[in-house]
Amino acid sequence: MDGGNQSKGSEFLLLGMSESPEQQRILFWMFLSMYLVTVVGNALIILAISSDSRLHTPMYFFLANLSFTDLFFVTNTIPKMLVNLQSQNKAIAYAGCLTQLYFLVSLVALDNLILAVMAYDRYVAICHPLHYVTAMSPGLCILLLSLCWVFSVLYGLIHTLLMTRVTFCGSRKIHYLFCEMYVLLRLACSNIHVNHTVLVATGCFIFLIPLGFMITSYARIVRAILRIPSATGKYKAFSTCASHLAVVSLFYGTLGMVYLQPLQTYSMKDSVATVMYAVVTPMMNPFIYSLRNKDMHGALGRLLQGKAFWKLT
Repeated sequence: MDGGNQSKGSEFLLLGMSESPEQQRILFWMFLSMYLVTVVGNALIILAISSDSRLHTPMYFFLANLSFTDLFFVTNTIPKMLVNLQSQNKAIAYAGCLTQLYFLVSLVALDNLILAVMAYDRYVAICHPLHYVTAMSPGLCILLLSLCWVFSVLYGLIHTLLMTRVTFCGSRKIHYLFCEMYVLLRLACSNIHVNHTVLVATGCFIFLIPLGFMITSYARIVRAILRIPSATGKYKAFSTCASHLAVVSLFYGTLGMVYLQPLQTYSMKDSVATVMYAVVTPMMNPFIYSLRNKDMHGALGRLLQGKAFWKLT
């Protein structure tokens, strides 16, 4: 495993955050708990929105899709991570590693683009409330979501195909939780200038432009809220954006800790920051969106009461 060039039939070793059996047991139960909470939380959000006609609005349509993306995102990485923590064989096939990388890259991009579309939805709702129904028509919502999927799929394909051109030499031991872009590029012994250049260029398009759009949208939202004469009106308007702002801050804060640094300085200590955006953020999103949302509280209550009723009958 440790010598020669990497062939496409070879394997990587996902060693994780620790090789200590005691720490691996702790990590196993911690990640299993977080995975179950994430799956249950996001599944409840999707079921509550789909089952309650009062939540069939653009904001909740995009929220349901964000929850679906988060479900897919954690399922791409955590189950394999749990198997590795319990097994002596920590190998992952070359094809499996690239598959994991593709979905990881695509779903992070999709999360980001959906958050940008949700910011636009809040901008229209607060700054142009009289035109909201026509501006955020079902057709436009589906078109925006479709574009998010197309761009994220292309983004993932570009980087995965470029990774197939990379040659790996020496140790294929990955002291990381999953196959991640920077980790694999650090293991490469071939020229990765093209990969790095494309990563920066596409990253600006997929992440920085939507971030700039969200900042501009919220600047206009804040200006519109400040013009509302009553304190109650200001609070009501801001409360509709608070959850989205919290999720955006958590998403970009954790993502920035990992990727806003040169590739040369990237080290295995950044695995903690990776856990934040890959595991903690999807787990926290359902709590953030349902914490002070009365509509979501009501929908979840009706959903759970309905499940309890069917069990009794």
